[in-house]
Amino acid sequence: MTEAAYSSVYFVTGTAYAGKSTLVKALAEKHHGIACEENYHDRLLPGLDKAEYPCLTYTRDLEDWHDFVRRTPDEYEAWVKGVTLECERLELQILDVLRGQGRKIFVDTNVTLATLRRISDERHVLVMLADPEVSVRRFFDRPDREKQFLYRLMTEESDPGAALENFRQCLMRVNSREIYDTFLHSGFPVILRDENRTPAQTLVLAEEVFGLS
Repeated sequence: MTEAAYSSVYFVTGTAYAGKSTLVKALAEKHHGIACEENYHDRLLPGLDKAEYPCLTYTRDLEDWHDFVRRTPDEYEAWVKGVTLECERLELQILDVLRGQGRKIFVDTNVTLATLRRISDERHVLVMLADPEVSVRRFFDRPDREKQFLYRLMTEESDPGAALENFRQCLMRVNSREIYDTFLHSGFPVILRDENRTPAQTLVLAEEVFGLS
């Protein structure tokens, strides 16, 4: 059973390009709830202590962004794992405040599966998955400023091709089939990305999972 403290929170987790933030926004709009979309914890970033949150403050305090794209896959993977754990701490702090408003809360979450099993249940957690190859192949397809900024940095390297391939290997490491399978077999309900399914149809599927239909 869901711990009483989080009974009004509906967590959406999974892999990149699965439609998590789009769904969270749609659920909140339809059910008059609060949408905590991708990276909603960023609001706390300016005040974080570097010693307590070294991974999250890495980008905040970075002086030369070329260093970001020069990291090895091992370094990139370790950083992403660290960010996830630090984000979880911030997310739970934010949710502890929001749940006092008495509204349903829909979250594109970084909270780990282990923690979700402890604080929630299969009626309040949804896993959304896209094929790992999609996450890597389409990383720079999106027009958002951050991804295009990273792409430009790599084109400025002395060997742009090698820089792009290195970053591709980084993305493959954090969007691996192993990670996909861990989510797939987590025990929580799963929705797989389907290009033939509309966002409205995905919304209906999610409502059925959450008992909101």
